[in-house]
Amino acid sequence: MRIFIVDDNINVVRILEKIIYDKELGEVVGTSYNGPDALKEIDAIRPDLVLLDLLMPVKDGISILKEIKNKYPEIHYIMISQVSSKEMISKAYENGIEFFISKPIDAIEVQSVIKNVTYKFEMNKKLQTIQGLFSDKQSASVLEHTKDSIIGIKRVMQRMGILSESGSQDIINIAKYLIDNNKHTSDETIADLCSHFTDNPKVMEQRIRRTAAIGMKNLANIGLEDYMNEIFTEYSNGLYNFEQIKIEMDFIREKSKKRGKVNLKKFIDGIVYYSETEKA
Repeated sequence: MRIFIVDDNINVVRILEKIIYDKELGEVVGTSYNGPDALKEIDAIRPDLVLLDLLMPVKDGISILKEIKNKYPEIHYIMISQVSSKEMISKAYENGIEFFISKPIDAIEVQSVIKNVTYKFEMNKKLQTIQGLFSDKQSASVLEHTKDSIIGIKRVMQRMGILSESGSQDIINIAKYLIDNNKHTSDETIADLCSHFTDNPKVMEQRIRRTAAIGMKNLANIGLEDYMNEIFTEYSNGLYNFEQIKIEMDFIREKSKKRGKVNLKKFIDGIVYYSETEKA
């Protein structure tokens, strides 16, 4: 993972560099202490990940994000901030930020967040590889490939504690359909996907949503016990939005009455991806 850091505080930059190298999270390919210079260097370097300070003079983090996100949508972005304003945070998410790292900098939080982005980065690359495999129309090998993928899907659901849930077979059916037909969730709505298997797609979708929500609850409980647990760090952003996992954790701790929300398309896309990585 090639990482670029933008922060007007040199001490913050040095702390982040040290954490990245000490924890072997990637390579720092550049740093900048102001917005205008950051734009030029990101344009030249094209990193995989940008750690971006929210509040900076001349040009703040959101302004930088607006300029580069559309130009380089493949780059991942993490906002660094000590701001607690819900409006500012919401604005950052709307413009493409995937996670926040709070100030003062906490090494465990930095490690967890960057690892989650790394998983997402690798997932995207492998999904592209999978799509390329299907475009070759290797029909015989595709059948065998699908059988192996189902094993991988079941292994993921077992690790998350949802294999016995009522919606688990529905999830397997949809994932298999997407793999067999070289499709993506962006091609159809969840209701349309369900309609391939039932005359009552709404009920099937509800079963899948309940199963995915139980998975989120289980992951949140794992994270509360061990924030660096392998299952938690791997699936909390690969199958869900990490920010929603944190909301679910706050609900379990009774710090909030709001529960985390499941994005079913992201969940199913993640299941398809993990069907490859977990089948061996």
